[in-house]
Amino acid sequence: MASPCLDTSWPFSIVRSSDRSFNIRLEEGNSTDTLDFFKDKNSSVCYSRNIPIPPWPPSKICPKMKSHRGLTDSCFVPKETKDTWDKIFLEGYGADVHIITVDGLIIAAHNNVLSNASPVLGNFLQQSRVMNGIRHIRIPGVPYDALHTFIRFLYSSCYEEVEMKKFVLHLLVLSHSYVVPSLKRECIRLLEQGWLTKENVVDVLQLATKCDAPRLALVCMRMVVRDFKCISSTEGWKVMKRANPALEQQLLEALVEADSRKQDRLKKIEEKRVYLQLHEAMEALLHICRDGCRTIGHHDKAQKERQVVCSLLACRGLEILIRHFSSCSTKVPGGCVHCKRMWQLLELHSRMCNEPNFCKVPLCRHFKEKMRHQSKKEEVKWNFLVNKVQTAKIAMRLFSSQRSSF
Repeated sequence: MASPCLDTSWPFSIVRSSDRSFNIRLEEGNSTDTLDFFKDKNSSVCYSRNIPIPPWPPSKICPKMKSHRGLTDSCFVPKETKDTWDKIFLEGYGADVHIITVDGLIIAAHNNVLSNASPVLGNFLQQSRVMNGIRHIRIPGVPYDALHTFIRFLYSSCYEEVEMKKFVLHLLVLSHSYVVPSLKRECIRLLEQGWLTKENVVDVLQLATKCDAPRLALVCMRMVVRDFKCISSTEGWKVMKRANPALEQQLLEALVEADSRKQDRLKKIEEKRVYLQLHEAMEALLHICRDGCRTIGHHDKAQKERQVVCSLLACRGLEILIRHFSSCSTKVPGGCVHCKRMWQLLELHSRMCNEPNFCKVPLCRHFKEKMRHQSKKEEVKWNFLVNKVQTAKIAMRLFSSQRSSF
């Protein structure tokens, strides 16, 4: 005699791997109206003291009620209704379905409820054989408690947090296999919001790729890349490495790509810092040669006996560099490193200066003349540097204006 139980295996099994210096770098109608109307004694409508004042408008809907997905504004499921469905399931009164677990235990359920909650289960139940008016189906590979939580959710959309946390991976696979989108969304939400750990992230990643949960898979991959050293030493990683070498290769490539992006980002930050320093050095050089600062200034301008502390941060370092430049015996380009830096600053200023005939910075006109005899390659490099410094200047002004607006 044929067995009355129908073995409904999953579409796939659960995977078990569960003094600052400056270096120049040459780089390439409302309810209120209604109230006023009724309160206005001069209105064309006859006013009567017997007309009661209208009630205040209803308060806004609680944000928690609005946040529930799948419920319209006119839908509300009270606790009593959920308790009723829980009672129907737990008592099993009138049950016409027996679900046999891997432990040989039986979960009583109702054909109509399961068929409406899950079309896949409905198809299995139609194909199952009936014995004494009860349909029997078998769902292997799932612990009794996990399957009990799953069937309960089909009745009342409720679950115990302890059970959910313990069997969230089983429930994710069940909800995907038997097409229960609400449970699948809830499992994904809970995993994304804090239930991922270093021990289970590799398992969740494999399930997410098989259960069509791309956002959850992305969250898992980012977690693996962020803490690769610890996660790569877990048991889940070792099992995945043997069972799914393609996924391991994908994760390693993602790790290399993330590291490359990090290096590029740090390099750009460092470049911006250097260009900003050069901009500050240009401002300080103009300030020293035009207005004078501390004990240094233009030769035709008398120095004040007392000066307040300079607001330009680059002034102190540039002042020391200028003093060295004026007293160094090997100030020729290519000789002293500090003097070479000063020559480069003077040339950079000359290329950014628009009034060489009136400029008080030394050698400004000299470098303007020198530019005419430079090679095309040198000109391209210097123009690239000038553009970067000017961009840093504009960015700094925008940042200052935004800060002042707050």
